Amino acid sequence: MTTFKTAESPFKSDNTASNMCGFTLMNSQVGVLIANVLARLDNVKVTPLPSMIRVDGKDKFEVVYADVDEEAGEDEDWFNAAEFEEAMSTHYGRMVHLDDRTIMFANPEDAAEYLDFDLKPIQ
Repeated sequence: MTTFKTAESPFKSDNTASNMCGFTLMNSQVGVLIANVLARLDNVKVTPLPSMIRVDGKDKFEVVYADVDEEAGEDEDWFNAAEFEEAMSTHYGRMVHLDDRTIMFANPEDAAEYLDFDLKPIQ
């Protein structure tokens, strides 16, 4: 009798932390501006695709609104959380909007102070 071994699936379940976070942007004028700014960060990889732009970051990264204003050649406060939300379609990781930036966190524990949850066990 012949025994066959099934190859291990590349899609197997893996519950280890990836330490990654990110989002997809529409491939629009505003999406390209945001992607251009984030592509300059050492821990961020930007992947342009035909209908969207994928942004993946290691650990934590920030979308600083003033940097996008400058990239666009627009006045200060042109870019804000509402503009960002309009250009973004999906995200993974924890996202925190502040007045002047959006912070992406790979691990929820790193965002604890912004999300108002306590990491201490209940007694």
